[in-house]
This record gives sequence, C-alpha cells and structure tokens, in this order.
Amino acid sequence: MPKAWYAVHTISGHENKVRNVIRKMAEDKKMWDEDIYDILIPTEREMQTRNGKRYEIDKKVFPGYILIQMQLTDDTFKLVKGTNGVTGFVQSGNKPVPLEEYEVRRIMSNLESSKDTPKVNWNKADAIRVVEGPFSDFTGKIEEVNAEKEKLKVLINIFGRDTPVELDFNQVEKL
Repeated sequence: MPKAWYAVHTISGHENKVRNVIRKMAEDKKMWDEDIYDILIPTEREMQTRNGKRYEIDKKVFPGYILIQMQLTDDTFKLVKGTNGVTGFVQSGNKPVPLEEYEVRRIMSNLESSKDTPKVNWNKADAIRVVEGPFSDFTGKIEEVNAEKEKLKVLINIFGRDTPVELDFNQVEKL
C-alpha cells in the first residue's frame, strides 16, 4: 500500500503532545520509517503586538489537526486511533481519506513562504488602541496597512472629527 498524507483530528491544544506520543509509539514498535514517515503540525509565523512590544509567534494553521504521512494498515490505524488525544481521522464513512497531492503541495508551499515573511495580523477596519506616542490611549480604526514599512494609517477621532494618523505597528494594539 502506498504512503499518503492523512489528516487526524486531535483535541485542540494537544497537537504537539499527540505528535510526540505517536512518534514514540511508532519508534518503539519499529514502525517509524517503515509504515509511518512524518508527522506535521502546520504553523505560520505571525507578528503580534502586546503592551507595545512586537513578538513573532507560531500560529497553528489547522488547530485541532495534525497531518501524518503513512501507509494505512490495520496496525498504523490502531496505533494512531488509539493514541490519547486523537479523536479520529478525517474520513468518508468508516475509511480514512488521504489528502490529495495538490493539497499537500499547497500546504507545504504556504508553510515555506510563511517562514520567510511573518504574516501581519492587521486588517483594514480593525479597531485599535494607541499604546505609545502622542496619541496614546486614543482608539481608532485602521484605514490602510503597509506591511513593508510596518506602518498603519489609522482614523482617530480628535475633537469630534476623524483624523488620519500614520503609526508604527508597535504603537498600537488590537481592541
């Protein structure tokens, strides 16, 4: 039976623990690199600002899911399904459905591009609060995002009028 990628549903927040347990059990049973080849938790780099400081974090693309490259046999099915934290395979009827090759390629290419440039979590029309600078403690709405320069054009209500102000990413936080 050929190897393929399968999506496995886990308890949300337990993806890393499930991956480690499956890998250890597969190694103990001499199934790693024989029937189970890889376990992937798709994440992307994202910029976040908290208390005026910028952080790069890894955010799960599919919370509650891991991807396993394996040959689907009775033994591998039982090993994965019997792992604590696994709620089941993505399946049709009673049979797990492998991911299509184009889906896996798209996921992998998105992960690679995310490593190079972190995703910016600012969007037009987001409500923000200014945490630094002369407009500190003012609230406003994002009008424009310039990711290359790390600048935002924000409309802030000053004296009853919306005034456009250009701010750095680290000067604001989401409401």
